[in-house]
Amino acid sequence: MPFANPGENRGGVGDTPGPDAWFKSLPIVTQYWFGATMVITLSTNFGIINPYQIMWSWTGITQSFELWRFLTPFLFAGGFSFNTLIACYMLVQFSKQYESGGPFNTGAGGGTADYAFCMLLGVGMMLASYPVVSGWFALPPVFCQNLIYYVLYIWSKRNPTAQANIWGFPMQGIYLPFAYLLMTVFMGNPYMPMLHGMVIGHIYYFMVDVIPAVYGKDFIQTPRFLIDYFGVGHYQPEAAPVARPANNNNNAAGRGGHVWGGGGQRLGTN
Repeated sequence: MPFANPGENRGGVGDTPGPDAWFKSLPIVTQYWFGATMVITLSTNFGIINPYQIMWSWTGITQSFELWRFLTPFLFAGGFSFNTLIACYMLVQFSKQYESGGPFNTGAGGGTADYAFCMLLGVGMMLASYPVVSGWFALPPVFCQNLIYYVLYIWSKRNPTAQANIWGFPMQGIYLPFAYLLMTVFMGNPYMPMLHGMVIGHIYYFMVDVIPAVYGKDFIQTPRFLIDYFGVGHYQPEAAPVARPANNNNNAAGRGGHVWGGGGQRLGTN
């Protein structure tokens, strides 16, 4: 009989989770945002999608009914570059931390529905402010990085004393967005998308934390349809039904077979 190698992995025990398992382990909003960003970014870089078709264009929406433009500007992380790789890493890292760590409570117990509403508000405020901001500053009509720094800024306000680091330099979470901003300025890279996202993030923070603390009144509330869908607290997907093994005796009876020993007489009885 062959002997098992002590170092051999039996039944996948101790396997490192693959990309599929890692992706499915992400919180639901982060999972969809990151997945859609990968699809749009890669499709655009490989020439499958025309980049002009995913940019924000109010004219395209009103005249050609191109409704996808409400979403696609927030899903293009950039061309193939190191900066795009860092942006995707930050998207996953800070969206996951904020979503799973307990967002600001706007009616759903600081859960997934509150984070989904936070994202919808950020998207709406960025689209509404774009015509004004772009009239004064050079702001491209794609907002993925804006939304990333919007989430990062809100995370820093929610976790001001959390320990973080940037390129090995430790700092508290409250300073992290400004450290990234200063580093971007010193490197000569465009910083307006970052600044735009941080300003919108501060407006959100002011509405959900400062106003209730000062005036004792909630300014915004998570809509009921989001609470109905995600529930209160963190979203828990419904468990798949567990298949029960079939009863062998019933199967045998159903096939007309004979169950041996089922009808005999006991020894020692009349």
